[in-house]
Amino acid sequence: MQYITIALQCIVAFSILNVWLLQYNKPTQWRGGNAKTIIEEFKVYGLPIWMCYVVGTLKVALAIGLLASIWYPELQQIAALGLAALLLGSIVMHLKVKDPLKKSFPAFLFFSMCLVISYL
Repeated sequence: MQYITIALQCIVAFSILNVWLLQYNKPTQWRGGNAKTIIEEFKVYGLPIWMCYVVGTLKVALAIGLLASIWYPELQQIAALGLAALLLGSIVMHLKVKDPLKKSFPAFLFFSMCLVISYL
């Protein structure tokens, strides 16, 4: 079971880091509304730009915490539940702007993985 948890931690953490550090200014099929960048996506949701930086900082820090929790298990639950809370917010924002369900699938998938990580 430990290897499954570690695999889930790596999948979630590297995916979050990819979105927020590498794909930040690139269009993807998962962005809310017709946004091409993360900042545009936050505008679509009606959120201020500063919130994009706060959420991004939190997601990157919690993703790093999720990786660190492989060696420091006391970080695992707080990092997983923190990310789960932010991902739930992502799902709510997609629903708020009436995106097709497909667009909220990655957030839902990683939200579910975070709940499994926190449970294990």
